[in-house]
Formats: sequence, structure tokens, C-alpha cells
Amino acid sequence: MPRTPWSRPDPVERQDDEEQRLRELGYQPVLARRMGDFGNFAISFSVISILSGCMTLYGFGLNTGGPAVMLWGWAGVGLFVLCVGLALAEVTSAYPTSGALYYMADRLGGRKWGWYTGWLNLLGLLGAIAGIDYGAALFIGALLDLQWGFDATPEKTFVIFVCLLLLHAVLNLFGVRLVSLLNSISVWWHLAGVAVIVTALTVVPGHHQSPEFVLTEFVNDTGWSNPLYVAAIGLLLAQYTFSGYDASAHLSEETSRASVTAARGIVRAIWVSWIAGFVLLAGLTFAIQDYARTQGAEVPPAQIFIDALGVGSAKALLLVVIGAQLFCGNAEVAAASRMVFAFSRDGALPGSGLWRTVSTRTQTPVAAVWLSVGVACLLAVPSLYSKTAYGAVTAINVIGITPAYAIPIFLRLRAGDAFQPGPWHLGRWSRPIGWVAVVWVAVVTVLFCLPQSRPVTVDSMNYASIALAVVLVLATVWWFVARRSYGTPSSYGTAREQAEIAEGIV
Repeated sequence: MPRTPWSRPDPVERQDDEEQRLRELGYQPVLARRMGDFGNFAISFSVISILSGCMTLYGFGLNTGGPAVMLWGWAGVGLFVLCVGLALAEVTSAYPTSGALYYMADRLGGRKWGWYTGWLNLLGLLGAIAGIDYGAALFIGALLDLQWGFDATPEKTFVIFVCLLLLHAVLNLFGVRLVSLLNSISVWWHLAGVAVIVTALTVVPGHHQSPEFVLTEFVNDTGWSNPLYVAAIGLLLAQYTFSGYDASAHLSEETSRASVTAARGIVRAIWVSWIAGFVLLAGLTFAIQDYARTQGAEVPPAQIFIDALGVGSAKALLLVVIGAQLFCGNAEVAAASRMVFAFSRDGALPGSGLWRTVSTRTQTPVAAVWLSVGVACLLAVPSLYSKTAYGAVTAINVIGITPAYAIPIFLRLRAGDAFQPGPWHLGRWSRPIGWVAVVWVAVVTVLFCLPQSRPVTVDSMNYASIALAVVLVLATVWWFVARRSYGTPSSYGTAREQAEIAEGIV
């Protein structure tokens, strides 16, 4: 029987014993496999978090192309990201491990491919924790300002940020079952939140922008004169938001029927976010009362809420957004900590023996959780002195994680028929979708590095290219230190491998 595209697996090919499959891939199961289909989808959906990404970056969109680029850009970028997700899901089905992207690259391309993919992915995930929780701290500061006149200085915002990191660390220490439950709640919180926000912005205001304004108005306040360049830069609102869906792959070793479920989770998280995000952006843009005032606000979505609904309703909707951001940060800590655990298990990190340890009580990588939030905290320290410096550090998120998506896809295409697909596959669509994904990632990686405003100064410079260079230099330096200790096992079962795994369980 010929292979058929995506979602429903062939029963003959289904892996009924995921634990055995994990051993075949080289690892002894030590994490609790307590996450189901919905929970795995929910973690990627929570990390994408349209109520976090769209809200935080809405001000960027107002200046860089305006309504037309935000709406049509979201529709177009979502389609290309879906191609990336489909191609990545196919490789995930073949290699369902916590290491995810780097393990796939290692198996398909060799140790160096795995090494660099792992460092890009890891630093991207850690940068995402910093960006998400610091963004949540900014929104909390805005809410406190509305309620009590709170002066959200950089120092006070940083304290809120640290408290959020501690909260997410503690929640992740209780085990994957609680993480899965919170992510499931997060899905409904996001969907209900979008419905409430859009309904309120549609029903309450006496004035709305016209469909022509929302769909065709082009605004360029970047300083660049070329409209095509500005439109291209404006696509980054959507591309920044559509990241983190590899979380489903990182939770593979804690997911039932992961060879199918993790692949489905990636794809489902993207298309649901695609639809809901378009509705959210349209609802916000139709409700703009004063475009210039909204552009100049510290938190533009909050200004839309205040102008359209009044201060009282604005506070309520900010609570909805903040709740979504908290769910997003918690999910990101879960994904990053599993990556730390997996990369340490293969000897890639300094102090790997500590970071790969797993609690016998909760079967959770406790040390990896604390390392993840600790590094995220350090990444945000520059925010105390400069928003520009903080932006440069958190650029590691997108400039690291996005190329890391394309590497295993490219290597799978290069492998051709030598690649053995898992039970979830794309059939004859595998190569065309895969090449679309690789080309798209190459294009947006260039866009990430282009200057976004003119004139280019120390404060306005886009530091993403520098962040990428720093990541690659650090990875290269550490390669010469740790290359003898790093390596993915070919199969589990030797006495030495059993002993090494056993040493990681406390």
C-alpha cells in the first residue's frame, strides 16, 4: 500500500512500545511517560502563545508596515511555518527523544551537525524563557500602573521577572503531570481569551476602523524608504511569534505514543495558532481609536483596550494576557529543561553529570530546571541598564532556534531514501514540503539580521547577527574542550551505557 500524507499512522508501522523504541535509539527510559496527545499539543501551543507574541510585538508591527503587513504577513508566514512544522514533525516521528533537533541532526549528519544544532537550539530556548517572562513582567508593571500608579522602573520590573522565574521553576519541579495539566488549561485560556478580547473589541466601541484600513493601510515609520524592504521586515512579527513548537519533540520521552503524538502536536499547535492569531490581530486593529497614540504607548495593546473599552475593562483584559504569558513561560521552562537534560546526557554541557540527574520521586530533571531559569535570569541582567542590550541578548532566541529547525530537515532531504521515516510521515509530499521549509528558514534568518530602523545607531542596531556569531563562536570553542565526551549512543544495552545512565538517577 502506498504511503499517504500526514496525520493518521499506518497501524502496521505504529510503534506500540515507545520505551523499546527509545532503547533502540540509545537511551534507557528514566522520565515519566505521563503526557497524552492533548497535553503534548498543548505545550507547543502554549509556547507559541499568540497572546504573548502578538501582544508583545504589536507595537513593532504598527511601525513596520502597519495593519496591511500585520494581517497579510501573518497569513503568509503562517503557511510557510506550517511547512516547517510538517517537515520537522516527520523527522520527530523517526527520532522521538528529548534531545529532539540536535539528536536528529547527529543521526542524520554526524557529531558536528548535532553539536552546533544543539547549541543553537539550547541557547534559543534559554533566550526564549528570558524574553517571555520579562515580557510578562512588563505587562504586569503596566497593570499595576493602571491600578495603583506603580512606577515600573527597570529594577522593579527585574524583581517581578525573577519572581516569575522562581514560580515557573517550582511548578516544573512537581513533575510532568502538573506541567501537562497546566498546558491543557493554557489552551482553553488562550482560545477563550482571544474570544473574549475580540468580542469585547467588536461589541463595545462605538467606532471601528474600516476593512479597507485594516487590510490595506501601509505605515512606514522605520526611516527606510523602500516599501518592499519595510514589508519584509514587518513579517518578523509573525515569525517571532511562531517559534517554540519544537517543545512537543522535547517532551517526547514523557509522551505516550510519542512517535505519532509528538509529530501531531507540532503541526496542530501551528495551525490552531495560525487561525486564532489572525482573529486576534484583526480584532485589535479594527478597534484602534487613535493610531498615533497607540504607536506611542509603552504597551500598545493596553492603549487599545483603554481607548476602546475604558480603564476598568482594560485591566480585566490585561489579566487575561498576563495569564497567557505565565502559561507560556511555564511551558518554555519545561521544554528548555528537557533539552538541558538531553544535551547533558550526551556529555555536551559543562557539569553534565549534574544537569542530567533525575529525581526518583517525580522523575523530573530537577537540576536542569534550575539551570534553565538561572541562565535565563543572567540573560536578562542587561535590562537593568539598557533595553538595547537586553534586546541583543534575547535575539539569541529567534536567531538560534529558527535555523536549528531547518538543519534536521535539510539533513533528512540530503539522506534521501536512506532516511527511515517513523509512523507519522508526509509520503510523496516529504521532499517538496521539506525544501519549502529549508528555503523559508534561510530567508527569515537573513531578515532577522537586517537593520529594522534608520538611522542605524548603537540604540537602534539589530544585534541578532552578533548574537548568532557569539553562539557559534562559543559552540566552536567548547567543541575543542568537550568533543571527546560528547556523543549520542548507537543503541542502549552495554554495561558501560547502563552504568552511565544509572549515575544520572538520584
